[in-house]
Amino acid sequence: MARRPAPAGVRQPRRTSRPRLTGLGGGLFCGASMFALACLDQLLFGGSATVYGVLFLPVCVLTALWVRPGDLVTAPVVLPIAFACGLPPITEDGGGGLGGFFMGLVTTLALQAGWLYGGTLAAVLVVTVRRVRLMSRRRAAQRRERAQGRARSVPPGREAR
Repeated sequence: MARRPAPAGVRQPRRTSRPRLTGLGGGLFCGASMFALACLDQLLFGGSATVYGVLFLPVCVLTALWVRPGDLVTAPVVLPIAFACGLPPITEDGGGGLGGFFMGLVTTLALQAGWLYGGTLAAVLVVTVRRVRLMSRRRAAQRRERAQGRARSVPPGREAR
């Protein structure tokens, strides 16, 4: 069904397209977002790991929705890395020094693994649904092309009755 042009003088609103992130862009988006949200969490809530985990969930879903169809597999891969990138602002120093900082980082990762797994699982579900829809659209397009090819290959006067 072809679209009719709009009558003169009537402007149709422009449709905005969704952001399309590459695999690297998705990783940068996640990492930067999680670091910024962790800094905000530190300022507003004193570095609450639960608030950080809750904020991680929408970042996961947005990344899975915004990544390009060709890079769908990268979305669930970059999320755990982004989760770890955002932890330094909210990590307790565990006794001081570099060793204490890393010990606090590992402890925070271990204690907040539920949020990490939950966000990654949500992204996997979104990516899976997008992938299935993409594959079904491609199959439908191939079926249409095959049907049109068969219709053209029948010589005139030999149509099926």
